[in-house]
Amino acid sequence: MPKWTSNDIQSLSGKTAIVTGANSGLGLITAKELAGKGCHVVMACRSIDKAETAAKEIKSAYPNASIEIIALDLSSMDSIKTFSDEIHQRFKAIDLLCNNAGVMDIPFRKTTENFEMQFGTNHLGHFALTGRLLDLIAHTEGARIITTSSLMHIPGKINFDDLHWSNGYSGWGAYFQSKLANLLFTYELERKLKTSGAKAISVASHPGYASTNLQLVSAQMESSSFQENLWKSMNACVAQSAEMGALPTLYAATNPYIQGGNFIGPRVLGWRGYPKKVQSSKRSKDKAVASKLWSVSEELTGVAYAFK
Repeated sequence: MPKWTSNDIQSLSGKTAIVTGANSGLGLITAKELAGKGCHVVMACRSIDKAETAAKEIKSAYPNASIEIIALDLSSMDSIKTFSDEIHQRFKAIDLLCNNAGVMDIPFRKTTENFEMQFGTNHLGHFALTGRLLDLIAHTEGARIITTSSLMHIPGKINFDDLHWSNGYSGWGAYFQSKLANLLFTYELERKLKTSGAKAISVASHPGYASTNLQLVSAQMESSSFQENLWKSMNACVAQSAEMGALPTLYAATNPYIQGGNFIGPRVLGWRGYPKKVQSSKRSKDKAVASKLWSVSEELTGVAYAFK
């Protein structure tokens, strides 16, 4: 099987992409490689300072890169609306929406709307963002919505009775739920796009175990040097590079043979290696749960999708 890399990406000149969390890790590499192939990239980031540093890194690698930074905080519905309004003023069509940003196993926190932070950011934030931008994507020829999930969707369950962990919070449990929600959303969105006759497709990816700063955030929030050093050791000894971890997203975004509903991940036991089409859990394909989650997500976010 050929080893697909970013060198296999064809010219993206004339296309526009939005990458959430583009200031570091997988998002930064995704933005960099898309821009390197001629795509205009909107770096959607919560921290403008970090985004500006990341933009300099992209420009250093690709001096002719076409990039811009627009503030986006996925834990705030007001920020998502403001971002969407600006995108609508600036663009008539979006070719790629990379729903990449996320948090993992953090101490209990709430979003502006009092959602549990991991579910609120990883799923509800991207659900609201995609819905608000749908009119710019759905009927753009060849457009793709790529949502980043994780192998950790496998133990995940959607607890409709307590989505926001009011009773007995588990950082990992909340993360598992959010990553399962990412896949349920991806597949349900694809079904709705197909039924409506849209030209865009919805796909998902996961990075396996890639070394990024994602693993360190929880330890830093809890001021645990032991956990932080443990993660750093594991990242150095076990994880693949962030560059390899970004390949599934880039493959899902640019490979001409991708079809709606595909799930792309590393080929070696799902943990590492070059990207290929992979399978997700039985729970992720439960249409009844996906439909219920969709309705609940529209109610919580106040964003109702308009498929035309």
